[in-house]
Amino acid sequence: MPVLPPLVQALLDPKIYPHAPQKIELMQTQMSFIFLTGDYVYKVKKPVDLGYLDYTTLEKRRFLCQQELKLNRRLCPDIYLEVVPIVQHQDKILLGGHGEVIEYAVKMRQLPSQRMMDVLLSNNQVSEGMVQQVAQKLADFHQRAETNEEISSYGSLSTILTNTEENFTQTEKYIGISISLKQYQGVKAYTNTFAEQNTPLFEKRIREGKIRDCHGDLHSAHICFMNDICIYDCIEFNDRFRYCDVASEIAFLAMDLDYHRHPSLSKHFIDAYVEASQDKELLKLLDFYKCYRAYVRGKVESFKLDDPLIPEEERARALAMAKRYFQLAESYVDYRIE
Repeated sequence: MPVLPPLVQALLDPKIYPHAPQKIELMQTQMSFIFLTGDYVYKVKKPVDLGYLDYTTLEKRRFLCQQELKLNRRLCPDIYLEVVPIVQHQDKILLGGHGEVIEYAVKMRQLPSQRMMDVLLSNNQVSEGMVQQVAQKLADFHQRAETNEEISSYGSLSTILTNTEENFTQTEKYIGISISLKQYQGVKAYTNTFAEQNTPLFEKRIREGKIRDCHGDLHSAHICFMNDICIYDCIEFNDRFRYCDVASEIAFLAMDLDYHRHPSLSKHFIDAYVEASQDKELLKLLDFYKCYRAYVRGKVESFKLDDPLIPEEERARALAMAKRYFQLAESYVDYRIE
């Protein structure tokens, strides 16, 4: 079992929390330590530079905690509460209070895990009506979401190809591990050819204001069905991943519904969004962006294989998920246009 940093060990002690939880559960991503306390969640960013994000200084982590709060309140206003300083006072680490600030945590209300969309999907408890509600919420959100000249520039072909080329560069090391050479070459050739052949379409999307400040990480694990639908954990660390065509955002969740083996719900979600938004043109870009989004998920799961703090059992699960996402990415490839 990996040895956890002293800060993390301290935050596993219920006594340092002001609301006196009975127990603490630790979860990890490559970017964060997440402490579940029952009523609240505290999310602490790891001091890492992964190329596409930089959390290496305390000041950067403080700023990005504040960004996380602000951006996520757009789709989940009642869940994101505050940024809490973690301080050291003499030899004690405390949440808030007086002392030297050594870290920051985003404090959220803890959402019920059994109401998460990915959990509901695994139990066949997601209906067409539920995905229709998600589609309507997203159509309203995208209509209101900010767009301007700078945001629109992220829909340019050069930016899209920068994103896709970064994916291919960062996943070369996983060829033969989580992705086969055939899958890698097939997706890369399809991506570049489709982009080049559809330059006018990408340019039209920019002119029509379809590039918005979106959520950026819209998959089923980030959607919770309560009295209202909470869509949380958007990307705060890199504007380039959040500023995107709304078609890319919709393709992300549609792809994830495919991943969970619910293609009929995926189609219903797409149809409901097109009806709500009247954006029929996004259908021309759907498989391209589904392929891109599945590849990104395969990449993110592959990154976990290199994190020494993630337990072996979790790394094995990440490998299996990465393989499935890369297989799904290849399934969207239209070999006729290569």
